[in-house]
Amino acid sequence: MEFLVCDKNKMELGGIPDNVTIDFDIGDTNDVEIVCERGFLDFGMYLICPGTEYGALIEEADSWTSDSKETWMGNSFRRFLKEIVIEPPAGEDYRVVSGDAHDIMRELLKGAYDQLFTIPDRPSGIMVESYKFDRYTDALEGFNKMLAAQNARINIEIQQGGPNEPFFVVLSAVPIQNLSEEVEFSQDSRMSINLKESRRGINHLICLGKGELKDRQVVHLYAQLDGSILQDKKYYTGLQERTEVYDYSSAETLEDLISNGKKRLKERMNSKAMKMKVQGINVQIGDIVAGRDYETGLHLQKPVVQKVVSVENGTITIEHKVEGEE
Repeated sequence: MEFLVCDKNKMELGGIPDNVTIDFDIGDTNDVEIVCERGFLDFGMYLICPGTEYGALIEEADSWTSDSKETWMGNSFRRFLKEIVIEPPAGEDYRVVSGDAHDIMRELLKGAYDQLFTIPDRPSGIMVESYKFDRYTDALEGFNKMLAAQNARINIEIQQGGPNEPFFVVLSAVPIQNLSEEVEFSQDSRMSINLKESRRGINHLICLGKGELKDRQVVHLYAQLDGSILQDKKYYTGLQERTEVYDYSSAETLEDLISNGKKRLKERMNSKAMKMKVQGINVQIGDIVAGRDYETGLHLQKPVVQKVVSVENGTITIEHKVEGEE
């Protein structure tokens, strides 16, 4: 892995010296912060790492006149997708799409960042049928949800051009890889993992909707042992039953009350969480890894949702974070 600086035309200028520090966030804030000597960077330049998605357009500076160094910030290429809005066609409630994922993505991104992103002409093999985007969703969230429904994910890869040619960014759809068999972290590994299980969560939620007194909508939701939620079946009783009231008087319908009640109970019920710091592997956002604690027997599989790339004194480290990690 090597970070390169490119000019406003995306032409390579060279690598970065060892005294430059980089903090790259992919999956959360989707941006980069670079600390370097004055004059090394300028507005409109790019920082890229070919063969990965670690790339950004430099658009913000912060410096003190008394300091020989300055800080530059920029949005990652993944962040650009978040700043494109998918709108429903005129006169329609939703944007509904069908076909190969690449064709859909190409159509929805037409005219937006054409000079940066390229989508392969070949089919992705991921077929979408009558997928309905949320109203006015951004492209990043919209594509993520659309592809997740097909057990797939976005893939972003920076590729170098030929001699005297600019770099370009390939945006594609690929199947999610379940790496839980190959990538499992435990006490035997050199990785740092934290596995947490809580059994003191709420398992009975009383949802209160529209109406007054005896006429008010009331729905009882019960958490099950497998983590599912039912209305008509109580699993936990006696000392194990933990009840809470959810006041949602603004619910428009009974279905709205139930839907939001389930979301609330999901947040409050028993939980298992895994945190890990992973280095020395190449796992992409959306791929699934596993963690195991032999002493407690706790085993979890989680998708990677964030990668933090740091460069200091010429050394590159990558921290992977999984779903549920703060």
